[in-house]
Amino acid sequence: MKQLIISLLFVPLFGFSQDMDNKKLQEIFVSVSDSIQGNEGAWQFSIKDVKFLSFTDTNHNRMRIISPIADAKSLSDELIQSALVANFHTALDVKYAVSEGILWVVFIHPLKELSELQVRSAISQVYYGNINFGTTFASTSLTFPWTNQENQNKEVQKKQPKKIKI
Repeated sequence: MKQLIISLLFVPLFGFSQDMDNKKLQEIFVSVSDSIQGNEGAWQFSIKDVKFLSFTDTNHNRMRIISPIADAKSLSDELIQSALVANFHTALDVKYAVSEGILWVVFIHPLKELSELQVRSAISQVYYGNINFGTTFASTSLTFPWTNQENQNKEVQKKQPKKIKI
């Protein structure tokens, strides 16, 4: 009985490698995007006027899909605080982050372990994380329960953040 339980616990960890690679990623990006540029391991694409970048590092088995939202200097402290709260409750598999003065929505994951369904979900979550920034901050319709009911209904967007063009 112990052997059965142990095997059931470890089979999902080791038995179902997805073997995602740059070729499969590019096929997915081409199939969902309105336009795409780049080459293996570094792409820029758009979906309904939302810009995406994706980078892979096959030597370290990492990938990221990111989308610029705003100039970080144009954001109020309240808006940044709300984004941090969203990272816990509504952003789910994506997160809001600042790098090089830009606020991004980011999805970072080991590359090979991804399935096609997970990549498509990641693209969707990055898209919705971008367009819902400043309102619901949601990347999907699923949210984790809020610890403070006031935050859930609070309108945080006082002024529109400055959008970034890439």
